[in-house]
Amino acid sequence: MMSLVSLIRRLNDRLAIGVGLVLMACVAFTLVEIVTRRLGASLGGVDEISGYVMAVTTSWGISYALTEQAHVRIDLLRQRLVPFGRAVFDIISILCLAATAIVVAWRGWAVVEKTLATGARANTPLETPLWIPQSLWWAGWVWFAVSASILLVAVLVKFLSADYQSVDKIAGARGEA
Repeated sequence: MMSLVSLIRRLNDRLAIGVGLVLMACVAFTLVEIVTRRLGASLGGVDEISGYVMAVTTSWGISYALTEQAHVRIDLLRQRLVPFGRAVFDIISILCLAATAIVVAWRGWAVVEKTLATGARANTPLETPLWIPQSLWWAGWVWFAVSASILLVAVLVKFLSADYQSVDKIAGARGEA
């Protein structure tokens, strides 16, 4: 089970690098737009594309935050508990996160499906077919749901074998153990 968790972490590390590169490209695109405006021209659509990039990279980046235990946690009670109690809180935390990711991915498909059915385009000069950014955004949420679900199963397996230290390594608060 830990090898699967390690695989998810490695995949999310690589995805995070890809997300970072896309964000850097977006910054470069924005800088080129600024320079061309100073010269009296414009590329056009930079703000629209930047918005799509932010939505897509966020949906993919949250999986990296999950495997790096970087999501915000309020653990006032958790930190005062014995390992068993911390593991219970970690299970509740990852269960809620996985459930939320699954619901967002499930409901997100309805958005993409409607866009595909209607052939909707952005109401902008670029007239971007909305299924493109929405599909990329939705795929990030699906990956987050998959990542969170795998971590949930791993945590439950470790909890049932009374390996509370592994539960903490998989789903605990960063910096503890």
